[in-house]
Amino acid sequence: MNIYVCVKHVPDSAAKITIEGPNAINEKITFLINPYDEHAITEAARIKALKADTQVVAVCLGKAAAENSLRSAMAMGADRGILIETDKPADSILTARALAAAISADGEAWIIFTGKESIDSEGMQTQFRLAANLGWPVATNVVKLDVEEDAVTVECEREAGTIDVIRMATPGVLAAGKGLNTPNYPTFPDIVKSRKKPVEKISLAELDIEAPAAGMRIDSLEPALETRNPKRLSGSAVEIADRIVDILKNEAKVM
Repeated sequence: MNIYVCVKHVPDSAAKITIEGPNAINEKITFLINPYDEHAITEAARIKALKADTQVVAVCLGKAAAENSLRSAMAMGADRGILIETDKPADSILTARALAAAISADGEAWIIFTGKESIDSEGMQTQFRLAANLGWPVATNVVKLDVEEDAVTVECEREAGTIDVIRMATPGVLAAGKGLNTPNYPTFPDIVKSRKKPVEKISLAELDIEAPAAGMRIDSLEPALETRNPKRLSGSAVEIADRIVDILKNEAKVM
């Protein structure tokens, strides 16, 4: 059985992002595997350890440098990788079509994992579009997973801690949330072994997918500027507390 894990090569959240031109960033910064995808890889490796004859395949759409994130995924437990190479930005519509085509061409999937979102675009759409392309069921923000032969039972976290329990047939798409597990970060021997694992490289054009009728693009990027207006509060503790409540209600409007 094949478990596919879709990963994304994203800028490190701790990096200093510099905007270049209207809609691009300076890419001479640290990139890494999307943090939510680390939970997906860890869960796939856990299932592989329980199920004989299971193979974990990491799949990524991106530039040539995205191979580094595939290597990270293989160090965390994936057996091999598939890199769909493109130098052009891809929205969730095109990304989902490319991932579906590459996975379908590679083999028969049992489960496809993704992260529930990426930390760069935060679109939270790819898992749904991927499932729609394949005609499969999908569950997102999965925080618990029990696997059977032809079905899975998942717990999906919603707002305010509400949990949905869903039993769905396989094959299916599961988007991992942070509560699913603690990522199994690789040791140095794992990293060394990952360098010998195969990565198949194909171009986006080779997949010959139908061009989407709709699409999304980034027209412009602007730095997020924080404007602060500090105020000194004086008086008794009760008076200060009342003033803070008034600010939160009537100025910040968060209450």
